[in-house]
Amino acid sequence: MKKQYINSLNSPRFSGIKTFMRLPYSTELTDVDFAIIGVPFDTGSTFATGSRFGPQTIREASAILKPYHPVLKINTVDYCYGIDYGDLPIIPGYIEETYASIESALQPVMDANVIPICLGGDHSITLAELRSITKKYGPVSLIHFDSHSDTTDLYFGKPYCHGSTFRRAVEEGLIIPESSLQIGLRGPLYSADQFDFALSHGIEILSNWDIRESGFDYVIKKIQEKTAGHPVFVTFDIDFLDAAYAPGTGTPEICGFNTFEAQKLVLKGLKGANIVGCDLVEVLPAADSPGMITSYAASGIIFDFIGLLADKKRSS
Repeated sequence: MKKQYINSLNSPRFSGIKTFMRLPYSTELTDVDFAIIGVPFDTGSTFATGSRFGPQTIREASAILKPYHPVLKINTVDYCYGIDYGDLPIIPGYIEETYASIESALQPVMDANVIPICLGGDHSITLAELRSITKKYGPVSLIHFDSHSDTTDLYFGKPYCHGSTFRRAVEEGLIIPESSLQIGLRGPLYSADQFDFALSHGIEILSNWDIRESGFDYVIKKIQEKTAGHPVFVTFDIDFLDAAYAPGTGTPEICGFNTFEAQKLVLKGLKGANIVGCDLVEVLPAADSPGMITSYAASGIIFDFIGLLADKKRSS
């Protein structure tokens, strides 16, 4: 196994170029299992902008991470070789052109059988990621952690924004609706029928209220059932977390989840799943607390993704 993490017992964590978890920066994809990829685009935001700076602050916060995952009981470096692939080229202000750029830039990653872990950016970027991933794997099971469904049709008459991502994904046949799950939705809505598109097309929704009523074990079982036998794409909007745990986001909602609850759902629900791609989006550093708690939460969840990939490889 090639050397990947810098040993922080020999090199201070506050030194060096800020790649994710101090992984090597590289665009060489031979014998690579996963690649951390920044997508610094926030033109799709409908309220507060600034998530274009998310990738760099998540990377900065990730310097605190270490390779051993104590919950999964695995030293990730023993099973997975990962790199920081840098940022994809985007075109600020031009969403459709950026979609084409993201899709094209991800193609070498997919061709090399490398699992992309993308750092947003706003949630609009996920549509382009899914377009690229499904060229290789076909439609995927979508596991979507969020406070919003993101299945709005048009925004000011336009089809693309961070609130329409998964409506477009369904329309384009990128996901398997009956094998997909939206988890944690909450907050006021524009109208009573706002979730009708998702529900009528077979996507199951477990709202924050549903989860509190039914319990976490119920949700974990649902995730396992939905993902069984399918390639899986995991998308985690940081506003899934309560604003007390993730203030640095563009559309915060109250009454959300704490970081332990999020970790439990991710690690137990997705253990053993065939994850072919994932992202974490909507970190907005300018709105974060002075202690960068949102970026620390984000980096920890991404480490859980890495742990799941290593655990899957160990068991295969």
